Amino acid sequence: MASSSSATAAPAANTTKRDFLIALETAAQKKWADAKVFEANSPFLKGEIAIPTGSEPSEFVGLGDKIRETRPKWFGNFPYPYMNGSLHLGHAFTISKIEFAAGFERMRGKEVLWPVGFHCTGMPIKSAADKLIREMEMFGQDFENYKAPEEAAPVVESPAAAKSTDPSKATKGKLAAKSTGLTYQFQIMESIGVPRADIKKFADPQHWLTYFPPIAQEDITTFGGRVDWRRSFITTPANPYYDSFVRWQMNKLKGLGYIKFGKRYTIYSPKDGQPCMDHDRQSGEGVGPQEYTAIKMPVVEWGAAASKIAEKTQDKKVVMVAATLRPETMYGQTNCFVGPSVSYGLYPSSTTIGSTEKVYYLVTPRAARNMAFQGLLEEDGVVPESLLTIKGSELIGTRVEAPNSVHQTVYVVPMESVSATKGTAVVTCVPSDSPDDYITTMDLRKKAEYYKIDPAWVSLDIVPVLETPTYGDLTAKALCEKLKINSPKDTKQLLEAKEIAYKEGFYGGTMVIGECKGQKVEEAKAKVRESMIQQGFAFAYSEPENMVMSRSADECVVALCDQWYLDYGQPEWLAKAERLLANMNTYQKETRNSFEGTLGWLRQWACARSYGLGSPLPWDPQFLVESLSDSTIYMAYYTISHLLHGPPIDGSVVGPLGVTHEQMTDEVWEYIYANGPFPNPSPVPLETANKLKAEFSYFYPMDIRSSGKDLIPNHLSFCIYVHAALFAEEHWPKSMRANGHLMLNGEKMSKSTGNSLTLKDSLVKYGADATRISLADAGDSIEDANFEETTANAAILRLKTLIEWCEETLKNKGQLRTGAADSFWDRIFANELNKAIELTEEAYDKALYKEALKHGFYSVLAARDAYRDATAQEGGMHVDLVLRFIRIQTLLLTPVAPHVAEHLWTELLGETTSIQLAQFPKIDAPVDQGVLDAGLYVRDVIKDIRDQELNFAKKKAKGKTAGAFDPSKPKAVKVFVAKGFPAWQEAAVEIVRGARSADGKVDDAKVKEELTSKGLIKDKKYMPFIAAFKRKLAQLGPEVAFNRTVLFDEKEALEAAMSYIKRQLGIDNIFLTTVEDAKEGEDGYSEQIVGAAEPGTPGIVFYNV
Repeated sequence: MASSSSATAAPAANTTKRDFLIALETAAQKKWADAKVFEANSPFLKGEIAIPTGSEPSEFVGLGDKIRETRPKWFGNFPYPYMNGSLHLGHAFTISKIEFAAGFERMRGKEVLWPVGFHCTGMPIKSAADKLIREMEMFGQDFENYKAPEEAAPVVESPAAAKSTDPSKATKGKLAAKSTGLTYQFQIMESIGVPRADIKKFADPQHWLTYFPPIAQEDITTFGGRVDWRRSFITTPANPYYDSFVRWQMNKLKGLGYIKFGKRYTIYSPKDGQPCMDHDRQSGEGVGPQEYTAIKMPVVEWGAAASKIAEKTQDKKVVMVAATLRPETMYGQTNCFVGPSVSYGLYPSSTTIGSTEKVYYLVTPRAARNMAFQGLLEEDGVVPESLLTIKGSELIGTRVEAPNSVHQTVYVVPMESVSATKGTAVVTCVPSDSPDDYITTMDLRKKAEYYKIDPAWVSLDIVPVLETPTYGDLTAKALCEKLKINSPKDTKQLLEAKEIAYKEGFYGGTMVIGECKGQKVEEAKAKVRESMIQQGFAFAYSEPENMVMSRSADECVVALCDQWYLDYGQPEWLAKAERLLANMNTYQKETRNSFEGTLGWLRQWACARSYGLGSPLPWDPQFLVESLSDSTIYMAYYTISHLLHGPPIDGSVVGPLGVTHEQMTDEVWEYIYANGPFPNPSPVPLETANKLKAEFSYFYPMDIRSSGKDLIPNHLSFCIYVHAALFAEEHWPKSMRANGHLMLNGEKMSKSTGNSLTLKDSLVKYGADATRISLADAGDSIEDANFEETTANAAILRLKTLIEWCEETLKNKGQLRTGAADSFWDRIFANELNKAIELTEEAYDKALYKEALKHGFYSVLAARDAYRDATAQEGGMHVDLVLRFIRIQTLLLTPVAPHVAEHLWTELLGETTSIQLAQFPKIDAPVDQGVLDAGLYVRDVIKDIRDQELNFAKKKAKGKTAGAFDPSKPKAVKVFVAKGFPAWQEAAVEIVRGARSADGKVDDAKVKEELTSKGLIKDKKYMPFIAAFKRKLAQLGPEVAFNRTVLFDEKEALEAAMSYIKRQLGIDNIFLTTVEDAKEGEDGYSEQIVGAAEPGTPGIVFYNV
């Protein structure tokens, strides 16, 4: 169940300020809605450009690009939210990336399209509705017969997914992420604010489709979303226009040969009786089938502990089945491992798949459950009762055949690390190439008595199977020795050894035995596998890579199903998808790497199901198009949806062009989107069709799609593939950005732990702009971000204080300084404002909103405060700069906090048009970096003097002396400014420059050698200086470190700022001189400090007066 709003959130502490801001937000949102400022229309629809009148699609080719040269547009979107609950803060985080960008692009003068639709396809809604039906049967129509248990049962956490180093992979399953700790669906409905009396309505899946979308729209609007709501729609046949759009794309993909029918391995829920796709899962999202080679090891002779098994199977053939990922190594089998405490069963085999005769497979019940749905057992789709339950310990000493091995038969021996949840829990032992097998074999040989085995059972010679350049022909032995692995309990080293062995063997190995001797393992692997299957030694077997739980709480299996599937990975299709990706901006290298990895492995994907909600598969309507296959190109639908239908979102009202959904045939869609021929006869007039086509041509492609990183392995990659298949290159997506999950106060969000916040909760608690600022501050990378509630509270205070300051200042602007704005501090503040414009624009352009907030809000406020303080006793701030500050601060804040910006813009600055129509600010003069450096320099000098004074005070408090200076007596400070670098320093810098290698490292030996050759090695000032310079080099880089030029006159800067410096430090006696003018013996003179002074780093001396 998606997170949704519950009871009203606890109020923020400073409610008066918050309530004031919320009132501004409500007023601004009404103003924007009344003015329809977010309704985007193309120049064609505005009548600014004539729409082509002909029926040749070629008239539209390249038209959008041409028009956008003079009338630019921006189209952004995010994955339409699923309508089984309200939006949570994680939704808001992804939304914010589009929302901030939309605000910025509007300020660039672009026609901005930011639409939101609503997704209802798939199982979750239908599954939840069916649960309510069952619960109503159990507890009554209003669940009045339900009695709460005295003590709640503990929440069962979903099994942890396998860890991945890929940052695009989500590390938490949906069950864990969305767990509520509630047992029944009606309780979940109550927890999200649905009155108990209304819950029964949700037993009808269609009720969800009308209940939750208005809530989502209200929340996004209250958030300040710049959304064109005319274009909203709902999926499934509930909207027949969208249904016809899905019909067209599926028919076209099938016509192109990209949709096929056949048996394929897929994650499957026996309980639901259908494939379980990513969006149908409580846990295990992204998990796919893992295909093994199942090695058939017929029992030759039962061990002594297996008497009851022998008795029960006298007339039956029993085959132990070992699942392996390395069939090419089967030549080297020396034993067969079982888990002594693992339970196994005997299950009758199929006689058509995997075996030509009826035998009994000895595997775990879990493996048998998977086999049953792959046609490998007697009755397809039915898990038979086990003939016998067997403990692994009873199998020890049994002798079995080892197909393909040099050793024809081997013994079953124990292995404590055998897992009952991986493969069949029967493991064939190849000690030549498996470090686990090797070290276990050695351990068994050493401790035969301890393990209660006959030493002869583990005495077979180790057989070399493949050879690698690094580890020879006994890779496992070499790795165990290298990594000092002495026991099967050295699990960490064994894991490392296993990864190395498999990688080295596959990519660098050459077969030294068998029919593929001399061939690379990469080539031999498939050949050996196929040979073993053809000889009847093995068969194909699959199971989920990790545990998958369906939303119906069923542990899923891998089934071999007759299915319609999208055949991703076809070479020609893959090449187009890769070309699209290569030309697409992904913002971060990690995102691109994840896409490249996904495109590399993504193959067949089931595109239909028989249960849930969705559009019927056009040619086989017993199936429904699944939720990740009807949502690959819907972004294109946004471009014309408002012309086809309503609102309302269900398409029940025919749109302004008068086109009914029946008129939207495949041929019409093909003409609009894919430059197909205009149909003859056409159900839609040519003029109408061309209006639709013109609107699409202008707004498409989408400029950005923002999403959580967990959608890279499925939805976003599908989006790339299908766009590459169906659209001309001019309509391929321009960019996709992926963000991490959103944590709350440094911890993952979870309703069961109480660390949860919905979008509505946050809007009630903090208001829109404070929520937006906190989301901008949360982070922009693919790593998990963090929403801090302390940031939201601080934002309320900052925004209210900003408004009050602006009101007060504008009210009293007549008291501000006039005349020339050319003082030292005027010039610094003016440049700081211009620099803020440049840096903020750059950050917005790169979609780095935390940086934009830093440069465009926090730093600007800090610059204003510094300017106010610096000029407080020097005539005060200049009126022109104050007015410019308010205007610039308002504009820079607009993308992130538009409501406060609207108030400042119209109510305080008196502008007559909305801030949503304003342009991004421009600098009024080139940034003078020297002026900015001078300002930083003065602040650094103040800090250095203050730090020295504090250090003297600390020493005095500890009873230590500070040389001749006594901080408790009257004091003075002398600042020595160096106009140039001492010749010896320049010489030292050149020595360092000459000792740098191509990779940027400084060769210390070469430095010493050069100092020695010049007779400087004994001069004590060189080495400390060189050490300090190397640190600067590492910190700032060579361009900055070697460029020792100061862009301003230090003495002039300090003289201009001296009044401020003295006030800040509370020291009246501060004197300024140059190193060149310094005289030995004068007050405050220190040879060491004067000698160390350099441009940008003056010498500072405290002395008593």
